[in-house]
Amino acid sequence: MFVVAHISDLHFNGTRYTRSRIESTLGYINARAEGIDALLVTGDIADEGSEAEYRQAGLVLDSPLPMLITAGNHDDRENFNSCLLRRDSVTPVNSARVINGVLFIVADSSIPGENDGFIADETLDWMEEELVNAGPATRVLVAFHHPPVTLGMPFMDSIKQHGEERVAALVGRHPNIVAFLCGHAHTGAVTTFAGRPLCVAP
Repeated sequence: MFVVAHISDLHFNGTRYTRSRIESTLGYINARAEGIDALLVTGDIADEGSEAEYRQAGLVLDSPLPMLITAGNHDDRENFNSCLLRRDSVTPVNSARVINGVLFIVADSSIPGENDGFIADETLDWMEEELVNAGPATRVLVAFHHPPVTLGMPFMDSIKQHGEERVAALVGRHPNIVAFLCGHAHTGAVTTFAGRPLCVAP
């Protein structure tokens, strides 16, 4: 069985309470790392997107597990890239990695300066390329910050991911996509999207 530890919406804000809460969560996960394949963090690492918040995140986000991470609507791409990824860029925070035979495609669904989400055309093209390169026999998990479905939460549904039909179309072309994972809603939920399980991290 392939096991993913999935957390989201850490909202580092410089306070001791927030830091201790995240450290406790990571401590719980890391203590059980032997039975986990990967750690996924689906955005809103910082609360205001400041350099100081990302510096704190960089000190706390430590795990023996392979870690995959992307940005959310509270994140600032420039500071995220610079402070956490050590690269000078304002491009979407996208990554792809094969872990124990499973391909993770972790896409940035944030729109700079906005709360709602959208997968940019350049990111969608990159996702397509990664899927083609992986081949039809590889199991694929796709992750991003914004849910591409309505959850019955009026405010969160108003700032969900838009243009989701473009992402759903990937499943038709690549049926080896086995599930989607996201955050943003600040509550746990399990539903479906494009005929695949969609898991929302609390």
